[in-house]
Amino acid sequence: MKKIIVQLSIILIFILTIATIIFYLAKEKQMVVVYEGNLEQKPIEIKLGHFQDSDCGMVIEDKSYASEVISKDGKTWFFHDHGGMAHWLNSKSFKESAKIFVFTKDTKRWIDGRKAWYSLTDKTPMNYGFGAYEKKQDGFIDFKTMSIKMARGENLTNPRVRRELLKNGERWKSIMQKE
Repeated sequence: MKKIIVQLSIILIFILTIATIIFYLAKEKQMVVVYEGNLEQKPIEIKLGHFQDSDCGMVIEDKSYASEVISKDGKTWFFHDHGGMAHWLNSKSFKESAKIFVFTKDTKRWIDGRKAWYSLTDKTPMNYGFGAYEKKQDGFIDFKTMSIKMARGENLTNPRVRRELLKNGERWKSIMQKE
């Protein structure tokens, strides 16, 4: 009887230890998918490795192509690719009233995503190709055009679009050679 009590005690201690470790790790790594209470509707500083893309679910490890969408009620969603953000936003009823912030490649700061200019050929996390820039350059498009292109599948994940860019764009060729 004493032997059974000792064995059960060891098993119980083992289970409690494992449960404590799992609880601690889950609490430590809590991912942020939606942030609530952003009533000022300003960009939230993304802590790399702790924020999750609301479109594809991947962890945001680099903010070079990060964007945020904020609804009037203060909910904020996070994205690691502007194309994914546009894809996600196109299906939302609040898409016209939402505040959008994008991190720019040229000035390295958060700006209004509707006022940004988008390249077609950046090497983005989901390979859509839309990099956000504050300053307009030849070949860049506005937010509305980028959103339409995402809705139509006219991005670098489309082999036809990719081929067309390869035929016509030296910039794209140089990007592909750097991979």
